[in-house]
Formats: sequence, structure tokens, C-alpha cells
Amino acid sequence: MGGRLLRTPALLALAGLVAVAGCTGPDPAPPAPPIAPAPAVSGPAAATPSCDPRASFRPQGALPAPGRMPAGSRMAQIQKNGRLVLGTSQDSLLFSSRNAFTGRVEGFDIDMGRLIAQAIFGDPDKLRIKVIPHEDRTKVFGQPGNDVDLVINTMTANCARWQEVDFSTVYLETGQRLLVGKDSTVDGLDDLGGQGVCAAAGSTSLVNIDKAPADPVPVAKGGWGECLVAFQQNEVAAVSTDDTILAGLAAQDPFAKVVGPRFTEEPYGIAISKEHPDLTRFVNAVLERSRADGTWRSTYDRWLSALGPAPRPPAARYR
Repeated sequence: MGGRLLRTPALLALAGLVAVAGCTGPDPAPPAPPIAPAPAVSGPAAATPSCDPRASFRPQGALPAPGRMPAGSRMAQIQKNGRLVLGTSQDSLLFSSRNAFTGRVEGFDIDMGRLIAQAIFGDPDKLRIKVIPHEDRTKVFGQPGNDVDLVINTMTANCARWQEVDFSTVYLETGQRLLVGKDSTVDGLDDLGGQGVCAAAGSTSLVNIDKAPADPVPVAKGGWGECLVAFQQNEVAAVSTDDTILAGLAAQDPFAKVVGPRFTEEPYGIAISKEHPDLTRFVNAVLERSRADGTWRSTYDRWLSALGPAPRPPAARYR
């Protein structure tokens, strides 16, 4: 990986602003201890029931007018609380990262949250961002005193996670690839046997690395920004996750490139507590409207146009 930058200006700016309070009022994540390399990763339990992870709960009736949520619903409680609380990260460029100039956390995932806030309040700024550890994305709803209403954080909906949370219909389809140095000849995990490959702790990407037949060494970090730093400091040979996330990492490092074909399917869903299926149905109605009125496409064009022309929005599937 000769000539690789140890830290790019963009990454330094991102890291330097972690403590800046944004206009959306994100709560900082608690400091996490360093995560050691993970030579073995446990996959989903063998007893996990099979399911269609893309199929969610069908909306019931038309969307209520903003500010007039049905009495007794979870949406009415959120309206009473005065803010929709969104659990997410602040280091996933293009999806949920802190803008170095404004201090606001922004991106495709944040705009999905703003759509839901708009539908509840009539104001997309009625959104409070709570930064959560990557590995806590499905656990956050069960924590005592936690006020997160939903999690939007590049999270793959799968059958194991459906045991812990409910998911919306799919709002983005992606797949896992590799980030390597510009001078690298690596084209897939088969070329990385015995070498360190970084992914976020608690991600399906880490499990997929561990399952690769060539036996690359999975290295867990607290988030994708930490993986990029490990890559730039030659601690790992590559970073592997969804190509949409890798595009954001590559934009921060002129000595990196995204390679290889997709070797997984990763349908992103919005995670919601199993205690509030009415909120899941409501979110699905908001997503359905965004597909129909062009909002989904314009949001894709705003944040992900570097990946090429906007595809058709993922079609909703219902149980």
C-alpha cells in the first residue's frame, strides 16, 4: 500500500468536529474502549427462523395529516414529546456524518428520518439525533430510559435481527465489496487470505469476512471512520462493507479505491421497537409515498449520485 496517506484532511476535519454541537442537537456517543482484532466472529444462531427479511407490515389506511396523529398511537406520543429521536452514527459519509462547516449530522439516512419527522409534525427539523454505538443498533430499544424512536443507520434487515426489532420496508439495496489501496491488485476476499480486513463491530460485514473460504482475518472497529484510519495506518489490508458506505470512505482518501463485484445482498431497513407496530406501519406509508412522489429519487440524487444514476426505489414487500 505504498504512498497511502495516514490521515486525510477530510477525515481529520470529520474527527475534529465530533464534539461540535449540530443544529439538530445530536447526543454524543459514550467513549468506547478500543476493540481488538477479531479473528473469529460468531454468525447468526443456527436456530434463527427463516423469513423474508424484506417483508414488513402493510400500512393501514391513508397517512394522517401532520400534527394530527391518531389518539393512543406511538406517533401521537412522539408528537407529544416534541421531537422524533433518531438513533444513528456520525461517521458514515453520505449517510450520517457531521458536516465540517455546519456541525450538522447529515446524509441519506438523516433525510429518511427528516421525511418521517415531516409526516408527524409537518416540520422535518423536529428531529433529534442520538449517536449510538454501531453494535447497539438492535439493542438500543431495550435499554432502560432510552428514548430512541427508530434507528436509521445503514442496517441490513435480516432474519436474525428481525428477532430483536421490527424493520420497515427496504429503503435502499446495496451489497458488500472491498476498499483497498489504489496500487493494489486485490479484487476480492479470495486475495486476502491471512490478511486483516476491517469492518464495524456488530455488522453483517464482519460476519461475511469471517465466513470467507480464503480465511481473511476480520478486524472489528467501533465504526467505519475507525476502519478507515486503521487502513490508512496499514493496520489492515482492506475495509469491507456495503459499496455505498465504501464510496464515502473512498471520497476521503485519494489513495483508496473500491474493487470487486458485490458478493452479498444488503437490504437496508429502518429499525423500530417491536412494541410499536403502528409506528412501523406509519413509516412504511411514508416510504411508500416517497417512492411515488419522487422524494426518494431526489434524496438519492442529492447524496448518492457519485454511484451513478438513481435506480428504481426498492419495491415494498409486505407480510
